Amino acid sequence: MDEEYDVIVLGTGLTECILSGIMSVNGKKVLHMDRNPYYGGESSSITPLEEVYKRFSLPESPPESMGRGRDWNVDLIPKFLMANGQLVKMLLYTEVTRYLDFKVVEGSFVYKGGKIYKVPSTETEALASNLMGMFEKRRFRKFLVFVANFDENDPKTFEGVDPKTTTMKDVYKKFDLGQDVIDFTGHALALYRTDDYLEVPCLETINRIKLYSESLARYGKSPYLYPLYGLGELPQGFARLSAIYGGTYMLNKPVDEIVMEDGHVVGVKSEGEVARCKQLICDPSYIPDRVRKAGQVIRVICVLSHPIKTTNDANSCQIIIPQNQVNRNSDIYVCMISYAHNVAAQGKYIAIVSTTVETSDPEAEIEPALELLEPIDQKSVPLLSQHSASHLGFNKRNTMKLFESCVCLKEMFSLDRFVAISDLYEPTDDGTESQVFASRTYDATTHFETTCNDIKDIYKRMTGSDFDFENMKRKQNDVFGEDEQ
Repeated sequence: MDEEYDVIVLGTGLTECILSGIMSVNGKKVLHMDRNPYYGGESSSITPLEEVYKRFSLPESPPESMGRGRDWNVDLIPKFLMANGQLVKMLLYTEVTRYLDFKVVEGSFVYKGGKIYKVPSTETEALASNLMGMFEKRRFRKFLVFVANFDENDPKTFEGVDPKTTTMKDVYKKFDLGQDVIDFTGHALALYRTDDYLEVPCLETINRIKLYSESLARYGKSPYLYPLYGLGELPQGFARLSAIYGGTYMLNKPVDEIVMEDGHVVGVKSEGEVARCKQLICDPSYIPDRVRKAGQVIRVICVLSHPIKTTNDANSCQIIIPQNQVNRNSDIYVCMISYAHNVAAQGKYIAIVSTTVETSDPEAEIEPALELLEPIDQKSVPLLSQHSASHLGFNKRNTMKLFESCVCLKEMFSLDRFVAISDLYEPTDDGTESQVFASRTYDATTHFETTCNDIKDIYKRMTGSDFDFENMKRKQNDVFGEDEQ
């Protein structure tokens, strides 16, 4: 502790671990601390299943029907990786892929009129899809051809569209696409959470749809990947990268105080000792006075003994319920993985529903998604973070509030419906003056693109230069400290 570091990182969530790894590869002296005895923070995977029960202070053990406890790795934050997305690029450039194994998610689906349909993202799938009528299919096919051929550096591909001024709403109008097609294009292909994108220039949306198509083209079944043994493997992989480059890790280390002088961070005090630093990265729970609440997310974890209906018996899938289909302002997401990914006992599936809270009755907001999962074996609640003001709600009962530490849930655990609500936090300033850089809370989306955007944003504020994947590359003469060289 009694040393000086370039960067101190508090919390071992995925955002913090990736930044720690990047800084270490770039030659920075890094100290990484976490008050918890495990890696991952809110983005950890809990194992064995008995540990999940302990988290909720449940006195009994899991029932025998749940299989062996060590076969379970339960994600607290459900997300997939876009096969051609930013996080996969980060994994490849840093070679953290050597520590992980992935499987392709077997399907991507969209909700329409109470049913789910495979998301059409190629010309062939568009023509075969039951989502659209014959004439709509042809128009959508023309739109996909336009997107596939679009090159922002070649005006010949614009077809009368100015990518910097033409709104996406006008592009849809140009191809005469109906509301249902607009819904699944904007929310299941471009992966927007709301319809705000319709009124801004179309370039980003076109690039998002191209990313989806390129990701799909890599493996075929869907554009998404998922790591075996759960998402908790991701922060551990980047932590390992940081350690290889000299990063120092301290788990189960309390943080007493962030030491400031003249408005700048100078160190972190823990157990009477002060480690000095020039810059500080941390998750919102470590600096509650420097973050503000930016909304809430509702999540429910469901254990199933069957694949989700009408998904062609997929062992894993994503389902997006566009906002307009259920009269909301933001989408509802379902992320399902299973025993095939070494996260559940044989024959078991884990489905996690998430969305942004919009009303005073969040439980009712996710009902359309839960209906798709029936019958549900068991519903469990994600562990509450120290900075979350969380609620547990259950069917036809009053909502109960739960603070900081979990209370005994024995009676509530056997009830029909559980809902957990966590606050979303964002930094109140950019950190350039104090050199304290807070990450954002993980949102409701089931992909990591928004998390990667936060990483790139923090990197730019810390270094003053744009994020460049080349800066993540391992050096040729690095010491892996392993037999894998």
